[in-house]
Amino acid sequence: MLTPIDIEMKEFKKAIVRGYSINDVNEFLDEVLKSFETIHRENIELKDKMVLLNENISYFKSMEETLKNTLVLAEKTAQETKTAAYQKSEQIVEEGAFKSDQMIQDARQEVYEITKEINELQKQHKYAKIQIRKMLETQMEMLEDEMISQEDEIIIEEDAI
Repeated sequence: MLTPIDIEMKEFKKAIVRGYSINDVNEFLDEVLKSFETIHRENIELKDKMVLLNENISYFKSMEETLKNTLVLAEKTAQETKTAAYQKSEQIVEEGAFKSDQMIQDARQEVYEITKEINELQKQHKYAKIQIRKMLETQMEMLEDEMISQEDEIIIEEDAI
């Protein structure tokens, strides 16, 4: 490929007969050189832009792939989190049911123990009443016996007077 310097440095041999005008050729070469320099510069700029755009395309493709992977990972993480939350809620419900069953069983056991204690206290109360009644009956008998003895003594004393 020709460069602007190749065009600028090009020299033509002079023809002896019927050659072109040197000034016309030089003017035309100057115009060609300017046009070629402009085109060459634009070509370099376009190549640079093309490299930059290709780099941007690569960057955006890489970013797109990263975003796709991130989205897939986010969806997977969301599903795992959802599954874990569901499992945790199931576990909490099961633990709650177990604890409530345990509390009910403990309450029933406590009711049984209290009922047993009440029955024992009622038996003790009944036994204490029986003992007090027997003691009172015994005391009454002793009082009656004592009263009879005193009456007998009074009668004996009256007889003796």
